Amino acid sequence: MCSGACRVIGLLSLLAGAAAPVAAQDPPVVRVSGYYKNVLLRSKTWAAEPYTLDVSRLRLELKGQLSTALSFDLQYDNEVLLGSYLRTAQFSQQKEGPAPQYWQAQASYADRASFHGVHRLYRAQLRGEWGDTTLRIGRQRIAWGTGRFWSPIDLLNPTSPLALEREERPGVDAVLVEQRFGPVARWAGVYAPSRQSGQDSRALQWHDNTHGIDYSVTAGRFRGDEVIGLDLASQVGATGVRAEFSHTRPPHGPAFRRTLLGIDHAFANTLTLSAELYHDGSGATGPAAYDFSALATGRRQTLARRYVGLRASYALTPLLKLHADLVQNLADSSHYLAPSATYSLQDDLELRFGWQYFGGASGSELARPPNVLHASVQWFF
Repeated sequence: MCSGACRVIGLLSLLAGAAAPVAAQDPPVVRVSGYYKNVLLRSKTWAAEPYTLDVSRLRLELKGQLSTALSFDLQYDNEVLLGSYLRTAQFSQQKEGPAPQYWQAQASYADRASFHGVHRLYRAQLRGEWGDTTLRIGRQRIAWGTGRFWSPIDLLNPTSPLALEREERPGVDAVLVEQRFGPVARWAGVYAPSRQSGQDSRALQWHDNTHGIDYSVTAGRFRGDEVIGLDLASQVGATGVRAEFSHTRPPHGPAFRRTLLGIDHAFANTLTLSAELYHDGSGATGPAAYDFSALATGRRQTLARRYVGLRASYALTPLLKLHADLVQNLADSSHYLAPSATYSLQDDLELRFGWQYFGGASGSELARPPNVLHASVQWFF
């Protein structure tokens, strides 16, 4: 019943013992941290079943040094789900679906009509550094690309621009090698296996800076697609400018291009603004060709071709911050609005309230997902 995830505690204990200080006067080399978060949702399924869902997540993070060259990062999640969502057909399909990563380090330890418990490894990587060479093995976040809502380059860790917890990136099971050539320039190579035949990912990336412009050139095969891409980032005065371009040749069907243009600006009064324009040549030309099942299951993050995304945040007081995301499908005029407010009760404890609103004409992309009311409390330790 527990599969590989039940061995997490033993693995944490083993690594903690291996990384313990060798002398009393040595500084600690193991750092334990994490958070507890409770999220309450009120929404409907894609089949219009109303539900309430309460999610309690405990994340334990164990990081430390095994030797001068070797370090590790283990992050273990234990989640308890309560509410009527557990009795919906959507949840039945969701819990039976395979994990997106190669390593099946996840298992349910309770599955009842009103209570579901699951634990998993969120991160599990071993890192080695020898001079200018770095090797990372295991479940990790490989952050390629500069996009906030979308990214033609960040193909190993894709996430939906509509995700409720966009800061949560599940990571990928991979081997990453980086070779640095000075303070900025570096080569990186990655290999991410897949349990599906022909879906392994392997790619190379060169990153450098010239004339004040950070740039990266990426080429490789991502889940069967051959991709070559370029991303750029620089400053124009106090405004950040970004761009990403990719050319993709899938194993079946015509090649296509993706383009992202973005700007960011932070004002002195704490207001920050970001805007992105995104074009996806693989998207449908109209609502009649939309594949909503691909959106619901996560096989695609968007369905159409042209989008704009806007993000704003403002500190109303040192303790109260306001946020808002807006996504507009420029082809069918459907839209997504997500206002929220975060209040810091103390340095390590915060409350958040928000709403995800989806609107548009019948049959349009962003009119289909259900609205979500949410509230959460998070304690960091």
